Amino acid sequence: MFTDVVILAGGFGERLWPASRPDNPKQFLSLGSGISLLQNSIMRALALKPQGKIIIATRKDLLESCAKHAFELCEKVSADDKNKILKDLIVLAEPEPKHTTAPIILACHMLEKLDPQTQHSILVLTSDHVIKPVENFASDCEEAFKAAVTDKFVCFAIPPTEPSTGYGYIKTGDNLTPKTYKIDTFKEKPDAKTAREYFESGKYFWNSGMFGFTSSFLKSELLKCEPDVSKAFEVCENGKAPKLAKIHNIYYIKKWPEMEKAYAVTPKIAIDNAIAEKTSNAYAVSTTFNWDDVGSWDAFAKFSEGEDNVIAQAQAENNFVYSDIPVALCDVSDLIIVIKNGKALVMKKGSSNLVRDVVKSIK
Repeated sequence: MFTDVVILAGGFGERLWPASRPDNPKQFLSLGSGISLLQNSIMRALALKPQGKIIIATRKDLLESCAKHAFELCEKVSADDKNKILKDLIVLAEPEPKHTTAPIILACHMLEKLDPQTQHSILVLTSDHVIKPVENFASDCEEAFKAAVTDKFVCFAIPPTEPSTGYGYIKTGDNLTPKTYKIDTFKEKPDAKTAREYFESGKYFWNSGMFGFTSSFLKSELLKCEPDVSKAFEVCENGKAPKLAKIHNIYYIKKWPEMEKAYAVTPKIAIDNAIAEKTSNAYAVSTTFNWDDVGSWDAFAKFSEGEDNVIAQAQAENNFVYSDIPVALCDVSDLIIVIKNGKALVMKKGSSNLVRDVVKSIK
């Protein structure tokens, strides 16, 4: 299995406004049971039993929140998992957001500095998705690991359940194994007509935003595909290891001058554009787990386990309420009502795509 796990935990909290916001993005929300999406992601990482580190890559202003969520999880897991969190989980706070390639390559250098004797195989996870069941997830990660250690960049391809326009797509090519395919091409989010064509063809999968690879392979591919990014991080290769300290009893990078120097000059680019779409060694595992990126209030409502705060209703049906204050409903149906952080959102179910427009107009 992968030696190390990197959890990407940035985000600016637009799609689930007003519950999420820049200083409290989606990964800190709970779908119920008191477990945040970030904590669920940490639990998935723990389920894989990585021998090395679990790194949470985030923004500087989210450092304390990430550490707090990690520490609070300690009281909800086994003694072994608690020890793993306190010993091997590290929050990596970026100097500034530079999309996904920078924190991923930085994590590679960090892991090699902290443990230079290990051949690091790295699984990159998201911090704010719903993935079930964990047993299937672990099995698919094992499949991805087998491909990653043979110098491949491995994606997780989600079999689509509908012709969605909200996800990027992967078109698969020849089989490497019964579950692992050569990637023929990546496709951006399509329009409705194209999405239906993808769905009906049976050859396209949703791109989950999770990846597996070895550190040495990623560094060599980055040098070929994005030499400017690779050059920016040479200072980490040649410099000292980061100095760690603790906040909320969780390790974080307190000082690493090389990181600051690299971020000052590195281009801002997504790992999909930098590596996945350019490398000739991109493969995908067709997954067996259920997945959703919970990227809208409609999706959140589907997975939420409660916290509705409805005190009374009359002739009201099929509504979802997520509120800090008591709400009464009269003669309304098919609504999503969110009252959080002193703001209210009222929308028809199925209209989640309009939320970002509202947020931008408010700004």
